[in-house]
Amino acid sequence: MSVLYDTRSAPGLQKRAVKHEAHRHTTLPTRAASRYNNGLSNLGEILMAVFTPLSDAQVAAFLEKFDVGSFVALQGVAGGTENSTFFVTTDRRELVLTLFEQGEHEELPFFVELLDYLDEHRLPVPGTIHDREGVALHSLAGKPALLFPRLPGKHPSAPNLAQCQALGTTLGRLHKVSQRFPGHRPNPRDLHWLRAVHHKVLTYISPDDQTLMKNEVDDYESAFNQHGALPQGALHGDLFRDNTLYEGDSLGGIIDFYNGCTGDLLFDLAIVINDWASNEDGSLNAERYHAILSAYQARRPLTETERTLWPTMLRMTALRYWLSRLLVVYVDPPAHDLTPHDPERFRVILKARIAWGALPIPEASS
Repeated sequence: MSVLYDTRSAPGLQKRAVKHEAHRHTTLPTRAASRYNNGLSNLGEILMAVFTPLSDAQVAAFLEKFDVGSFVALQGVAGGTENSTFFVTTDRRELVLTLFEQGEHEELPFFVELLDYLDEHRLPVPGTIHDREGVALHSLAGKPALLFPRLPGKHPSAPNLAQCQALGTTLGRLHKVSQRFPGHRPNPRDLHWLRAVHHKVLTYISPDDQTLMKNEVDDYESAFNQHGALPQGALHGDLFRDNTLYEGDSLGGIIDFYNGCTGDLLFDLAIVINDWASNEDGSLNAERYHAILSAYQARRPLTETERTLWPTMLRMTALRYWLSRLLVVYVDPPAHDLTPHDPERFRVILKARIAWGALPIPEASS
């Protein structure tokens, strides 16, 4: 069995209450200022990316532990938020090097195990690269570090129906496989979290929104208490468009699993629909919605309980992002000089789900 991490050298990481909420950028309207942003029209702009600089010599020495070839070039990636990410070129391949700036070091082996498990099952994820002794997690510049293969493609800002279908197919496969994943990490953004944390932002929002938020949490508890357990498995936990890579219509990679956890598979699917299939006014885009769900169900058909709770889960995951973004704006700002994302986007989506509900769930595509 391969060793997942090197406990001799990797330091602990400082805890943070809110992770990875400052980097969503694919659905945020940029035309009008929001109630939350003091006149700024786009809260998703990345102001920094590399928080721990590395020299060519540091990376070249680091690569000597791995069978990946000799160092050629290093480039910082202008897309990180809490982690420092670099593209590394060797004389044999293209790689991604990540330094973990925030989070809990104790949880990193879960992410390594999950990525390696999915990679072994031929899912398009960046399985970690282990060194010659079987170690994946190392320390570099005093930070935990992982090395990955660089996957092909770019983020789809306006995904077409073929791209939506490819995502649905892959997510269905991932969820079917992940039901047998032996690791465990409770969902850190589930209903228990909503109940425990939502009061922290109530003083910052309008009385109507306070009532909305409190009533929604009560409604979710009532709905889920009336039904049995939902199908469980490993989740991506944050599968927005900017966590996918496409070459044309082909899905080349699913990345950024650092919100990964185990829990309700329906939770993961609802996050996808709210980002990938929402119009500007928050309403559901019927074509994208059907493309994703029909392809997904061809791989993992939804149960009757999942179908019953589907409208509730769409609302709950919309509130999950509204709340987490409010927390970043008002309670727990980013550790670095980053502009948070606008909470308004998911308030709009939540109100649309309440007003119009969910579209009918399509049957599986052939």
